[in-house]
Amino acid sequence: MTDFLRTPDENFANLQDFDYAPHYHSWQDMRVHYIDEGPEDGPVMLLMHGMPTWAYLYRDIIPVLVAAGYRCIAPDHLGFGRSDKPTDSHWYSIARHTEVLTSLITHLDLQDISLVCQDWGGPIGLAQAVHMPERFSRLFIMNTWLHHAEFEYSEGARNWVKNWHEGGLFHRPQPDVGLLLVLSAGLAPREVIFPALTQGKDPGLTGQAAAVYEGFSAPYRGLPDEAFNGFRRFPLSIPMQQPSVYYDNGNGAAQTHQYQQLLQWQKPVHFIWGCSDDVFTEAWGRKWAAQMQASFDPIPEAGHFLQNSHGGQVSEFILQRIAQA
Repeated sequence: MTDFLRTPDENFANLQDFDYAPHYHSWQDMRVHYIDEGPEDGPVMLLMHGMPTWAYLYRDIIPVLVAAGYRCIAPDHLGFGRSDKPTDSHWYSIARHTEVLTSLITHLDLQDISLVCQDWGGPIGLAQAVHMPERFSRLFIMNTWLHHAEFEYSEGARNWVKNWHEGGLFHRPQPDVGLLLVLSAGLAPREVIFPALTQGKDPGLTGQAAAVYEGFSAPYRGLPDEAFNGFRRFPLSIPMQQPSVYYDNGNGAAQTHQYQQLLQWQKPVHFIWGCSDDVFTEAWGRKWAAQMQASFDPIPEAGHFLQNSHGGQVSEFILQRIAQA
């Protein structure tokens, strides 16, 4: 049996702009949560989140796509959102997250999928297109990567990883990572967010800032420290690091294979990029798009979490590119 924690349903009550019925898929002895909105027979939008977010990241995108006739499937990785949270930090690996998503796709028998992926949703989601290409119609790639020998990790990526090691900003009990999404959306300044994160000070958030914080902190609010291990393992699985355990946890060899295979992808692929991201830079996004002979739609003022800050523009780009195909 897997030791895990389950977030109480009341944590998700009354979230602003996210009043969706939960759905659950059983994987081994745990529940994987996913949003399933729109016509059951509609073409599928598979919306993949990364770290430290969950399906709530797509709150401004789902209504637009549903109105356009799409079935939106937005899963939460185990350890995130409404999904169960294994307490053993060594449980988590990218290969396992990938296997869980494969299980969900095949269980629901999803076809005609448009993948929309960002951050760790890239490696985990793009692996599905490589291994089950017949199920996928097109790819939308946003601020992510696939590891390969030639990839140069940015200083922003290296700082992010460093801050999850001992002595770093986030190497602490119950790191309140929901605050980072308030900061990245420009809803509160660093001088408010970082004292709240590192010293436990009340950030005094109101209005939209408070609503966004409530949404992104809902999965872990009131839970013990073990519920945060999913957050911790994603940064420590980026294959830039030594020793080899990080390469293995990050599924580095598989990512390299998937990157090489996708360079031969023959179906439509479109890049939508937050160009103010210091983790996955505009230069990298444009290089990858050119390698795949893909379109590239920049959002100059958007950072890493472009769904959180510019969901409306992301939705417009998605629908425009499909209409042009």
